[in-house]
Amino acid sequence: MRPLALRAGATFGVVAPAFSVDCEALDAGIRWLRSAGYEVRCRDDVRDRCGYLAGDDQRRADELMEMVHAPEVDAILCARAGYGCQRILPQLDAEAFRRARKPLIGYSDATSLQLWLQRKAGLGSFHGPMLEHGEWNEAETESVRGALTGELPDPWQGEPHGGGRAEGALIGGSLTLLAASLGTPWEVSTDGTLLLFEEVAEKPYVIDRLLHQLAAAGKLDGIVGVGVGHLVECVDPKRATPTALEVVREILEPRGIPLVSGLPFGHGRPNLPWPIGAQAVLDGERGELELLESGVSVPRAGS
Repeated sequence: MRPLALRAGATFGVVAPAFSVDCEALDAGIRWLRSAGYEVRCRDDVRDRCGYLAGDDQRRADELMEMVHAPEVDAILCARAGYGCQRILPQLDAEAFRRARKPLIGYSDATSLQLWLQRKAGLGSFHGPMLEHGEWNEAETESVRGALTGELPDPWQGEPHGGGRAEGALIGGSLTLLAASLGTPWEVSTDGTLLLFEEVAEKPYVIDRLLHQLAAAGKLDGIVGVGVGHLVECVDPKRATPTALEVVREILEPRGIPLVSGLPFGHGRPNLPWPIGAQAVLDGERGELELLESGVSVPRAGS
């Protein structure tokens, strides 16, 4: 099921389900949302701290569910990630998410929450920018607006690595969190999908280990293509080679499926949104990713 499309002047409910927030970045992001024509709702305790988390597990779970139930909130935006989403998943109400059908936007640690939404609520969401970087740039701003109103973007251009052309549903997120989902009730399901992943501050040998872990679990067997986003600071100061991208190519190119790197999503900028669960085409010869359908459900005229 796709979440409902937003109308002009929609209200974002800002939540902090993971690490504690940077107050200056949060305030800058909220100012941007309002300047872009959106209303914003967030709880006073969104700035709470409990160790490295944005308050205890109960606070973070209650905050998220409050935004799900609030009739004035149209979409839910994670303030930042880090770590913590996985801890609150048992306290969330999947049926309430499904009834509300609100777009949820996040990335990095939010991957756990998005996999849970797909498996437990049967609901799509958006891998996309949060407020941890403050104001979004023009490309991010326009892309989020278009994605949440049902517009299809121009194809993304990346670096081609061959493998032909394939169509499938989009799945993915943080490579670390995809591997961490194995053995959980929200384990990533990959059959017939285009797997998109990105990562930050992981050495190439860690990228190697994570991909081999997914392969050992059979999660690479059913994929029809792979798109790689930003690999930010994924270097090893002790070893110049292989690079993170070289590791990815060594593992995935022999599978003979489309492989494209350098796509504009993840911890770098721009971090453009893409809809989890939507159908797309990945062209490994041209280095293109093209959406075939919107990630939201647009109400018919008069409905």
